[in-house]
This record gives sequence, structure tokens and C-alpha cells, in this order.
Amino acid sequence: MMPSLGLGIGWRPELALAIERREALGFVEVTAENIRLDDIPPALTRLVTRGVPVIVHGLSLSLGGAERPDARRLDHLVRVAQRLGATLVSEHLAFVRAEGVEAGHLLPVPRTREALEVIVDNVALAKRMLPFPLALENIATLVEWPGAAMDEASFLAELLERTDTALLFDVSNMYANARNGGWDPVAALGRLPLARLAYVHVAGGTVREDLYHDTHAHPVGAGPLALLEELCSRIVPPGVMLERDDGFPRGSELEAEMEAIRMAVERGAARRLGNPN
Repeated sequence: MMPSLGLGIGWRPELALAIERREALGFVEVTAENIRLDDIPPALTRLVTRGVPVIVHGLSLSLGGAERPDARRLDHLVRVAQRLGATLVSEHLAFVRAEGVEAGHLLPVPRTREALEVIVDNVALAKRMLPFPLALENIATLVEWPGAAMDEASFLAELLERTDTALLFDVSNMYANARNGGWDPVAALGRLPLARLAYVHVAGGTVREDLYHDTHAHPVGAGPLALLEELCSRIVPPGVMLERDDGFPRGSELEAEMEAIRMAVERGAARRLGNPN
């Protein structure tokens, strides 16, 4: 069972002061690739000293690729987690490189049986090198590989089960994919192994030419908040956090986003308690 984390936020230097001033802070998530071990930001060190739990999040392991995970990247992930006192690390179900070429983006994996076998091996290798539990995150994507053998939720569920890995569920990513792909995200919730839930991401986006873009640079909208509420009507998430990676708001606007997330969690909890069946 994952520890209870409460309401958290993705730590960014641009938000460091607002985060540090927030008293009711459940946890922070820190991106490993943004941290130099010889130059830990003092504001982040103060949070650790204060006892705020830290989760370390990776971007570049490329667990969904055909190549095996890079031992140096895994080592950096471990060292950052150890330095910040983290007890959980997370990464994406995605690939970011092939034959040495870096994409610069999180790319979707083919949802085929062949790809699943490769990813299972990659995740198992990573887990052997990580002295912490690993959570895998679903990504947002504007394209899909043809010939899928499973839908997104079923593919993720089988991967987590076979690798005995936790779930970092990004409700905004699933909302984006469902909206753009024309499928029902609420129905997909029923195919996810919610008992494996480690924590939840929530982020904002915008619509361009009728496509929803998960930008992490806009306020969280009604769609992702509704899906978060639905999730919380089914299960108590160990932790829920806001991601804001660009278009950084003023402190009051940041607080408003955090409050919107908190209220969605509470609405879901009220539904769950009012209808225990």
C-alpha cells in the first residue's frame, strides 16, 4: 500500500517561493533530469529539511523503447532520489530515443504484444537497479501507432500486473487522449488497476483547431477536474498533484488551481461515501 501524500505540486524553480510559502503542502515531485547533484537548489533543500515528502520523476529512461534503459540515467535517478530522501520514483510509459537519436518528446509506444514483451523486460531491468518502488505514468499523445492489439488502459493494466509496478495516473493525459480519440475516459477507468495507484497528476491544457493539447501551461479545466472527481468517487488516491511547467502563474492563481483540485477530490469523496456500492 502506498503512503498517504495529500495534495502536492511539481517543483519548479519558477514556483519555488510560492511552494515554500505554502503551509499545507503534502509533497513535491522533482524531475531528476533538472537536478545537478553538485548544485541542489537551496529552496528544495529547505523543503527536504522541513520534512516535505519528495517523489523523483524521470523523463529520459525511455522504458517504452527497443533499447535497454541507460545505466547512467538510472544511476542518476537513484542518486537524486537518495539525495532528496525520496522513497518512490516514477517514469513514463513512452520512448524518447532510438539508435542514439533523441526525440525531445515523450512518444507513444505501439500497443502490440511484441512491444509489450520488450517493455516488460525494460521495466524489469529498471526495477532491478532501483532501490525504490517504481510507478509508471500514462502519457498524452496526438498520434497513435496503427495495429493496436489493446486499448490504452488495458495495455497499461497488463504491463503493471506483469511487472508488479505502481501506477502514476495522469488524469489530464487520459482526458486529452479520450477527447482527441473519441473514446470514453470514464469507461477506461474501469479497466485500470486502481489498487496499484501511487499518485495522480493533474495539469492544464488548451484546444487548438479542435485538438486538446496538454500544455501544462494553462489552468486546469473542467474536463480533467471531472475525471479526477470520477476517480476519487471510486478510490482514495494516495496523492494528487498539480503540474505546471510553463506560463507560471502568480501565487494567488496557483492557489486557485490547487483549491480547484482539492475541491474535485472532495466532490469525488462525497460521492464515494454517499454511494458505497
